[in-house]
Amino acid sequence: MAQDKLADVWKGNDPQKAKRDAKAKVQSQITLKVVIDNFLEYKRPKLRPVSFGGIKRYLDQDWRQLHGWPIAEIKLANIATILDRLEKAGPVSAARSRSALSSVFRWAMGRGYTDHNPVANSINPDTGKPRDHVLSDSELSAIWNNCDGDNDYNRIIRLLILTACRTSEVGGMAWSELNLDNYTWTIPGSRSKNKREHVLPLPRAFWEIVESVERQPGRDFLFGYSDHGFSNWSNPKEALDHRCGVAGWTHHDIRRTVATRMADIGIQPHVIEAALNHTSGHKAGVAGIYNRSTYANEKKIALARWADHIASIVSGEERKILQFPAETG
Repeated sequence: MAQDKLADVWKGNDPQKAKRDAKAKVQSQITLKVVIDNFLEYKRPKLRPVSFGGIKRYLDQDWRQLHGWPIAEIKLANIATILDRLEKAGPVSAARSRSALSSVFRWAMGRGYTDHNPVANSINPDTGKPRDHVLSDSELSAIWNNCDGDNDYNRIIRLLILTACRTSEVGGMAWSELNLDNYTWTIPGSRSKNKREHVLPLPRAFWEIVESVERQPGRDFLFGYSDHGFSNWSNPKEALDHRCGVAGWTHHDIRRTVATRMADIGIQPHVIEAALNHTSGHKAGVAGIYNRSTYANEKKIALARWADHIASIVSGEERKILQFPAETG
């Protein structure tokens, strides 16, 4: 056998080079999309649905530009260009998207799809420093008033402002979660961060937006076209920033802003925590074990007061009347 290899070398044939060439040829035919699909199929049974949905959203949406590329040909410069764009929409989300793609490359290396992970040397957009940015009333008003277009993203931004919910909660809102008899939206535990069901009694402004959504036959989600709801966050965010003139904010800053401004208009901290589905603060530890109240009526009044405050700052007129939908039954 050794003599045969030596003879090949003398003849100008390099068996190792032939193997490398064959491997490179195979890798050149394997696109990032193929690897992502295989990776997601591998991960699906190992992750909670909400975690799997988040990773799938990042990989399918954020890195679509590279889907048709052979995975072995993707370089650091390709990754960095997309990360720079994602960071403008939100550094935390960009960092999570980067982590999801890096996991794909590590998984692919272990299976011979590629020999390198170009994500490893890219800059992490999230510094790890907790954000404390709170939007001013004028900034919040500018964002709201520039979301008057008839599309999913504009509706979602206004619903985020009205509810202080997370983007995944509003983006994944389903018709089956909405109760038009008592005007509540119930976010199931499978979709909430703390795994606890969250019932929100919401004012007229919320339902006016919901009523403007055209229901898609055979589809439970209100927004988007993916199998987990809305997923196109980056491009519309850049366009909104340009329209409204507010820079340096993220989608999650809305949630922090609502909590802060609710306190500013006199809503009690424990009611704000209930409205945000927080289990810290007054419900942490033993207090939370014994106090099982959901503060349903208090949340209803607080969210109506908040909607009224939003109406006043976006119109510039003082409002004093709280508006609730007429309940049936």
